Amino acid sequence: MMLNRRQSLRVKRYFIVTVLFMCALQSAASGADKVRAAYTSPGPTQGLLWIADIGRLFVKNGLSVEIIYTRAAIEALVAGEVEFGQMTGSLMSSARLQGADPVMLAGVQDILDDRLVARPTIKSVEDLKGKRIGIFRFGSASHLRVVNVLPRYGLSERDVAFLQIGDTPARLIALSAGSIDATLASPPDYLEAVNVGMKVLLNLRDLNVPYQGTGLVVTQRLLATKRDIARRFLRSYVEAIHLVKTDPAISKRAFSKYRQTKDEKQLESAYLTLREIVKPKPYPSVEGFKTILKDASDKVAAAKSANPKDFIDVSLLEELDRSGAIDALYR
Repeated sequence: MMLNRRQSLRVKRYFIVTVLFMCALQSAASGADKVRAAYTSPGPTQGLLWIADIGRLFVKNGLSVEIIYTRAAIEALVAGEVEFGQMTGSLMSSARLQGADPVMLAGVQDILDDRLVARPTIKSVEDLKGKRIGIFRFGSASHLRVVNVLPRYGLSERDVAFLQIGDTPARLIALSAGSIDATLASPPDYLEAVNVGMKVLLNLRDLNVPYQGTGLVVTQRLLATKRDIARRFLRSYVEAIHLVKTDPAISKRAFSKYRQTKDEKQLESAYLTLREIVKPKPYPSVEGFKTILKDASDKVAAAKSANPKDFIDVSLLEELDRSGAIDALYR
């Protein structure tokens, strides 16, 4: 049936409005500042970057962000190959102690909550003497956290053999295959080891140790030259925390894409892990950096006299906080 004149005009108007809207979106996207952000593992604490992407928060704040998964995030950040990095305090502090200029703008995790998982024949932490412990790499969180724990059980790092295996999935595969005897894994990833018969020796959360885990890291050079971009990136990060607290559907879509799974139980567990630990006002932990520097002081002389506040820059977060923007998200 042919459209009458009035219907035809409506169709034309709808078409024109749609075209104008698409042009506006394309114009906004083309005018966005392009930046790259690297993250170091597929663990739940890395999820804020993914949620900011899927929730289109970067676009909202005038940014076009390429998100890159790499084990060399700190090297890429220091070399200027990426503008932002999401990594642990121990990884970034290692570079700073060697003369580089990374600082943490926001913190996701400020207490140890990993599980120390081992082969079923190992019954206690003390039984790790002479055993092989898989880590991401020397100086990484998975290394220094174990170093921090061992003395509590009468052991030193000289009593075990550390093997550089890679990220959590790689370490869990090595554990199941018998290539290593134990490793650290954050929730919910440690459950993969439990499901194939591995044993949880220790829940590090029970130790209540302040520790700066995952956070948003930039270089001081970028803050000096592209401060407004850093401001908008941080705003997106804070708004992603709000989505974690209020919109499980978007959060799980992000986890599904970046963790490459459609398993609802895994998605729910990963989402709840992030929601539990992240705070609406994600100030990095000075006490957490104190622990990291104490752990590093035996090997790195500069760590003994380092000021933990030098590893943090909260000026942009304080600015956002004082403006009332964070509080407004939750009203």
